[in-house]
Amino acid sequence: VKTCGLSAPGTGRTIGVGCIGLGTRGGDLINAVVGVPDVKVTAVCDVYGPHRQKGVERSLNPEVKAYIDYRELLADPHVDAVVIGTPDHWHCQMVLDAAKAGKDIYCEKGFSRTLDEAKRMRDALKSSGVVFQLGHHARQSTCALQAKELLAQDILGPITLVRTGRFKSTEPEHPNWRWYGYYDRWERPDPAQVAQEVNWDLWLGPAPKIPWNERHFWHWRCYWAYGTGYAGDLLSHEMDFVQYLLGHGIPDTCSCVGLLSLLKDDREVPDTWSATYEFEKLGRTVTFTGSMNTGQTKQPVEICGRDATLRFDDIAHNVTRFQVLPEEHNTRPDLPKGYDWRKTPRQPDHMLDWLNCIQSRGTPKCSTDEAFVETATFLMSLESYRQRRVVRWDPRKEEIV
Repeated sequence: VKTCGLSAPGTGRTIGVGCIGLGTRGGDLINAVVGVPDVKVTAVCDVYGPHRQKGVERSLNPEVKAYIDYRELLADPHVDAVVIGTPDHWHCQMVLDAAKAGKDIYCEKGFSRTLDEAKRMRDALKSSGVVFQLGHHARQSTCALQAKELLAQDILGPITLVRTGRFKSTEPEHPNWRWYGYYDRWERPDPAQVAQEVNWDLWLGPAPKIPWNERHFWHWRCYWAYGTGYAGDLLSHEMDFVQYLLGHGIPDTCSCVGLLSLLKDDREVPDTWSATYEFEKLGRTVTFTGSMNTGQTKQPVEICGRDATLRFDDIAHNVTRFQVLPEEHNTRPDLPKGYDWRKTPRQPDHMLDWLNCIQSRGTPKCSTDEAFVETATFLMSLESYRQRRVVRWDPRKEEIV
């Protein structure tokens, strides 16, 4: 597998990028694209007028084309690659259509809402040969790469426990996931004006057809029709990071419970989520605990071995360093104490990694195969929650049973 370095070989070719979805995360992604040499945002697409205009302004290209329907963007000959920053319920069809059109693809997590979608996307991506990157940017961390290399040297002894989590509390009048167009932005735009400026049928797309619903539009993460709640939004970040570090693949079993404890504001998804994964042959347990009702608890990523623990300083995509904490019986004099910034070259950010790979036709850090592992893993927690039982991964059938 050819991977990508700090910069792509000079080809003299400018990559034309089309950005689909310019809301919360999509608005950040276009900013990550425009500063890269030999790359130009040639098209933007959003079903909501103000977001579309935001894309035009942030493209820094006076000749950028603006579309309401993403299929017209895919037909644009000046678009070589696409960045998909839409709600999750659109990911599958957009990835299938972009792969069929031969466009390289950067897609935000979670990859898909169902396992069937994930299989169809994986097959289409592999048969098309396009360069694909899933948006788990914790993989860009230089300290994570150094940790990954140390873990491969077995410095911790047998790893039996990994702990992760996500905790956040907001003021009662501003419940989490109820922002308007950007994280922690609470000013509500005029509802009548918003309704006029959204193509609601196109926004719904493959989701169930319902009348215009302002709360579903702004706060889609709260409803099962458009996403997977804690599983695909927050747990997936942590579990993908652990997969990057350890490469152990899809877990054997998962037990998960979720509860709508406090944020009873018509949302369907729980505000509290606790999953336990087991890798039976490895003798390894990986836990995720999350709550939207307390921010005092902190759970940095911890890789716990028999002889030592590697503890990062934060949640997955905020890590900047780590410590190695030996057990009392571990007297190794050469055990590293933690992150040494001098020992690992700086890594390209996640977007640059993808763009470099477009030039080199290499494999990005969160490629199609890694995307499938991520999806099967977070969907196991969702299935366990829904069925109220332990679920198991069947590797032969590729099914959650």
